Amino acid sequence: MSQAKRVTVLMGGASAERDVSLRSGQAAAKALEKAGYAVTLVDAGRNVLELARAIEETRPDVVFNALHGRFGEDGCVQGVLNLLGIPYTHSGLLASAAAMDKAFARSMFESAGIPVAKGVVVRKGDSSPLPRPHVVKPLNEGSSVGVYILQAGDNRDPLADWPFEADVVLVEEFVPGRELTVAVMGDKALGALEITSDRGFYDYEAKYAPGGSRHIMPAPIPAADYAEACRLAVEAHRVLGCRGVSRTDLRYDDTVPGRPPRMIVLEVNTQPGMTATSLVPEIAAHAGIDFPALVRWMVEEARCDA
Repeated sequence: MSQAKRVTVLMGGASAERDVSLRSGQAAAKALEKAGYAVTLVDAGRNVLELARAIEETRPDVVFNALHGRFGEDGCVQGVLNLLGIPYTHSGLLASAAAMDKAFARSMFESAGIPVAKGVVVRKGDSSPLPRPHVVKPLNEGSSVGVYILQAGDNRDPLADWPFEADVVLVEEFVPGRELTVAVMGDKALGALEITSDRGFYDYEAKYAPGGSRHIMPAPIPAADYAEACRLAVEAHRVLGCRGVSRTDLRYDDTVPGRPPRMIVLEVNTQPGMTATSLVPEIAAHAGIDFPALVRWMVEEARCDA
């Protein structure tokens, strides 16, 4: 009888998304064990030498990267794994870094003809040229960490006192309508899901608090628009050079009577969550792919490259 493939799950880390990553790692580990792998968990700190030593001690055939946010999602850990020569899940170094930098990703989307919201990078202390309402977000955080909307008449100054540590911020027009997300697996879209929240905005709390959001799968939009959302997600995945599984967030503006709906791409998540409330496993399940089958595919598609 052949020995089970050894998979080391990286989770935790030191980013603002540590708690989410711990949940993703635990859930992925259980599914991987159910899929027949020998699984070891590693809580990844920022000491690169200690992390490399911890990974090598587990002698993995593959690393399942369940890290979120800085260091785990922006190309840093991917670079470490490239140097160690260990295949890993999700996107490589270049795609991870490009997707995590929201301003850079926007420029790539625009060059490829992918619709994005009007936006500008603003340095702390400068003034924003965009009228309110607009969305304020850090350039390199995930899970909607630090993202908020400034409404007309709101006296807060996001450029002097935003709720995250940064010298620059991305300010984008607020696109009304609905929140959609599309899971991409390889080169195919698994489907589009609509997210609703009583909070009125799909922020960090709406994403991860129990009952913070409701998911409608498949998204209840016209078939042609559904197909376009899936097409845009696959194209964004391709333009950034992603591999494995990704998730693209979009806004679907159908608020103006008599005008065709407008669809824009917000961002691509190269390390989508794997928690109990996560979107990709839910979309995959609707496509007939259960969680163990999903993580098995991710492990078998793992590579070690840029």
